[in-house]
Amino acid sequence: MDAMPMQRLAPYWRVLVADDHRVVGEGVVRLLKDSFDDVRLVLSGQELLRAVRDGAVDIVVTDVSMDDMTGIDAMRLLRAEGDMTPFVFLSMHHDCGIVAEAIRGGASGYVLKAAAGDELLHAMDEVAAGRVYIASGLAAMTITAAERTERHVFTDKQRRILDWVAQGLRSKQIAYELGIAEATVKAHMTALMRKLNVRNRTQVAIAAEAMAHPLS
Repeated sequence: MDAMPMQRLAPYWRVLVADDHRVVGEGVVRLLKDSFDDVRLVLSGQELLRAVRDGAVDIVVTDVSMDDMTGIDAMRLLRAEGDMTPFVFLSMHHDCGIVAEAIRGGASGYVLKAAAGDELLHAMDEVAAGRVYIASGLAAMTITAAERTERHVFTDKQRRILDWVAQGLRSKQIAYELGIAEATVKAHMTALMRKLNVRNRTQVAIAAEAMAHPLS
């Protein structure tokens, strides 16, 4: 017996496919036409922008790399204009940094071309339900990369504290320089230890010195 077809959550969505390789794009269009009533193909980032700005698109399925601009850059331009049309990226790029960049930029989904088909349709179902979908095997790597990036993002005050720690200043001296309580400095030190993945002030000083004078 044939398997029952998956029920689409948004069959009346107007879907825009963007891929600068016509043959690939047309293949994606054929796949989606079995589940969505209105599917169109554009072959560049500029065409993508025009179509979305015209207001006739409910969801975008786009490649990352295109000749004139990346799909991520096109999405960022639209987000800056206040357009929140959902974007699902369908790409050969499996680098977790690119996936994380797409998600941070406002993407609702990321699927690998090598695993397209049912997974793309599943991703679009997830987006229709208001969720974010990241391709199988990429989610854990992307979360790890995002945590690694976040771990080394410091506030201006934390950077100043790191500089002074590298110079050998104690918490009381740093508190005086910043005009804050020593307890507040110690709270910042605790946050820095967590971000640097170290256990004590000496290790913070070593990490601060390494960042201040990186090896060439």
